[in-house]
Amino acid sequence: MKGSAIPPYNSNHNLDIARIMHRAQLSVNMPYNYTRTIRLADTDAAGIVFFANYLALCHEAYEAALAAAGIPLQDFIVTGDVLVPISRSTAEYKRPLHCGDLVSIKVSPTKISENSFAIDFEINRITPPVKIAAIIRTEHVSTSRSKRERVPLSPKLAAWVSAG
Repeated sequence: MKGSAIPPYNSNHNLDIARIMHRAQLSVNMPYNYTRTIRLADTDAAGIVFFANYLALCHEAYEAALAAAGIPLQDFIVTGDVLVPISRSTAEYKRPLHCGDLVSIKVSPTKISENSFAIDFEINRITPPVKIAAIIRTEHVSTSRSKRERVPLSPKLAAWVSAG
């Protein structure tokens, strides 16, 4: 593993996760809530949010939650060998959202295994009347870019998931 960006698994891994989780709990409240206004670009010709854009809204909230926990998105894209792609997504659309609606997106991560986790999103329209607009779930798998196989979640990401 010399020169590899992935540290070898060791017995201190869980201690590292516990330390980082403690710091994460102090720096970000979970579940994380992200607030945003629906823009014209989010909507379709019928004037409601296009179904695929619900996933884009959730991903935006996921990125904000990671940033609030001190996990830079660049860690996944530019540096390191670990990727965390979405392996599954589900969506239940409850009510339409329109341009100008103010929404709150609750981000709640949960561990599935040592190398995967899920995020449950609840999108609420907070422009009166307040209503649940959608319930989304994404499942993610920690993968080595170079080996193309599953690897354990990084300590920072595992701590974030555990804090959820």
